[in-house]
Amino acid sequence: MTTLIVRLSTIADAKARFVAAGERALAGEVVDAVPSVNFSSYDDMHRVLAPSRLAIVKALAGRGALSIREVARRVDRDVQAVHRDITTLINAGVIDRTESGVEFPYDRIHFEFDVSAAA
Repeated sequence: MTTLIVRLSTIADAKARFVAAGERALAGEVVDAVPSVNFSSYDDMHRVLAPSRLAIVKALAGRGALSIREVARRVDRDVQAVHRDITTLINAGVIDRTESGVEFPYDRIHFEFDVSAAA
């Protein structure tokens, strides 16, 4: 099962993960690439992965490339609105545009972040 990891992290956090993976690779350890999308804030993540956009991702999950019209039919929404949402998801790196349409090349999304009380 392939999974897209969604994280809330700073650029410094992402850089630290990259450097650590590089150090492990230089030490001869096999480092698997883990598909992920990082957001700098919960608000940014929620803007991109709003419920209507998550419905699009769910409609695409594990189904290969679909046309935008077919996605709109599956989520029972207007084609133009779905097109705008798909453009946002593509620009964020959540879904891909292919010659055959758009696809979410993963089976699921895993959200990896903590929520704590305000200080």
